[in-house]
This record gives sequence, structure tokens and C-alpha cells, in this order.
Amino acid sequence: MREKRFYGPEGPTRTNNRDDWETPDDIYDPLNEEFGFTLDAAASAANTKVHNNYYTKEEDAVLQPWSGVVWLNPPYGEQIGRFIRKAYRESLAGVTVVALLPARTDTIYWHECIEGKAEVRFVRGRVKFGLGGEPGVQSAPFPSVIVIWRGINQ
Repeated sequence: MREKRFYGPEGPTRTNNRDDWETPDDIYDPLNEEFGFTLDAAASAANTKVHNNYYTKEEDAVLQPWSGVVWLNPPYGEQIGRFIRKAYRESLAGVTVVALLPARTDTIYWHECIEGKAEVRFVRGRVKFGLGGEPGVQSAPFPSVIVIWRGINQ
């Protein structure tokens, strides 16, 4: 079996299975000012951006109800498709979801849930994800996008 490569503290060549990377404030803050997030759908107590309302890995946000205006920086591993499908479904029910995602335009979920169904803003440069409350040092080895599903009732 081939070894998977993930972005880690030592850079993109280190194998890493972490899924708790923190959204940089310079990405989140302007979006929060624009949208006013009421839920962080993929967080922990240590890295949540919406301090009074968030779902943890143990709570499995995909199985929970979403409402209001949701911030989503999901795990980028094998589970990412579940989160993206949930975000799209919730938008059809009237929830606005704003997500920071890898720009993987060749994936099935991109074509089923994003292309032609959401606003896409490409992030200039590479995101430096934080970890453990510390800002990121190395840039991610992939480009990123902000995807905005505006609730159908909005």
C-alpha cells in the first residue's frame, strides 16, 4: 500500500494523519465579518472559531442539525466528502455554509456539490494552517478555496 502524504509541522514531506489543523485568523476574520458565523461545524475546544457553538469530532457534525450561518474547515482526509455533501444538503434546507477547502476540482464531490451550486473564491497563495494555538509556519502543499453555499431561502 502506498504511503499517504499529508501536510505536517515539518512541511509537506512528513507523513501525518492529523485532522485538527486550525484556520488562520487572516482567512477566518474577514469572512466572519462578512457572514457572522453562528456555528463551527468541525472543531475542538482548542481550535473552534465560534466559541459558544461548535461540533467536535466525537459529536460528528455530519449527523447533527446545522442552522444559521456555518463555518466549516473540515478534516481534509477521507471524510471530507461527507462534510461537503452535508454542507450542500444543509444549504438546500436554508442554511448558509462557508467552507475552507482544498481546491480539488477533479473530485466527485466537487462536481456533485460545488460546481454550479456554490460561490467559489480561490485563495491567493497557500494557506498556513496553525496547530496547537500556534500560527502555521509552512504553507500547505495544495491550493485552497472558500466555498459559499448560500441557503436557498436567503
